[in-house]
Amino acid sequence: MEPRPLLAAHDLSKRFRDRVAVDGLNFTVEQGEIVGLLGPNGAGKTTTLRMLAGIIGPTSGTATVDGVDPAREPEKVHESIGFLTETPGFYERLSAERNLAYFAGFYEGIDAKIAARRELARMDLADRASDRVGTFSKGMKQRLALARVLLHAPRILFLDEPTAGLDPEAARDLRDLIVALRADGCTVLLSTHNLAEAEALSDRIAVFRTRLVAIDTPRTLRERQFQRRLRVRLVAESEACRAALQREEFVRDVRWLEDGTLSVLLADPDRDRPRLVTRIVEAGGQILEVREDERPLEEVYLNLVGGEEA
Repeated sequence: MEPRPLLAAHDLSKRFRDRVAVDGLNFTVEQGEIVGLLGPNGAGKTTTLRMLAGIIGPTSGTATVDGVDPAREPEKVHESIGFLTETPGFYERLSAERNLAYFAGFYEGIDAKIAARRELARMDLADRASDRVGTFSKGMKQRLALARVLLHAPRILFLDEPTAGLDPEAARDLRDLIVALRADGCTVLLSTHNLAEAEALSDRIAVFRTRLVAIDTPRTLRERQFQRRLRVRLVAESEACRAALQREEFVRDVRWLEDGTLSVLLADPDRDRPRLVTRIVEAGGQILEVREDERPLEEVYLNLVGGEEA
């Protein structure tokens, strides 16, 4: 018997009066995965997270989170999840430790003071535990917000634009924390507009435009949208090399690019790469580098979203 997915949505939809926010969503997330949610504003990413968290109910369809239906048992779902919203709120006149201890008090079976101090230490905020939250920078508040959602050691994290507005160093530190949490067994749904961040963190990427347009690994999404090509950098341009490759049956296309590299389309990029190198050397070419000619994730995303719009 195969293990059930940790998260699942089945024809999940949400309407707000005449506006469709989420339309027939179907997907699953396995234990320990980071799945990045990409889409333009209004695409349904935050609405999806709110439905999975049991904050709002679906218009139709169902979902399960750690085996629980969030529409029927939201309180039970909240025992398993931590939800970092885009604009987390705190009691700004209270200290960081008192804020966390207050929120920890909503969960049964944990020592609020111990949990607060543990998460402050994890977020490198222990030395500011007694300071008022109103004196914190945005980056510190974001780390404190993540500390708050970790107080009860949730198995699942919903992160809505976790690095929005942070400086590069603070954003990097927060990304490192997300990776560390996944290594500890957390499953993460990450909603972001930062394509580089999504690619760096995510095992799979889900592209939204009210409905789910595509979900897969970044590499597979690229391969579905664009042909896999190899980029070959030589010591010097060689027309003889290009001509030799054009005669090979395993080479589908070869062309010089503006930067002086060869772009080659092979019948099978994995199988035929050694043959490609051999033919170039035989034709007198001196190879400096052979690598995948990967399209930026931005091109993949825009192609998917643009195609959906059309």
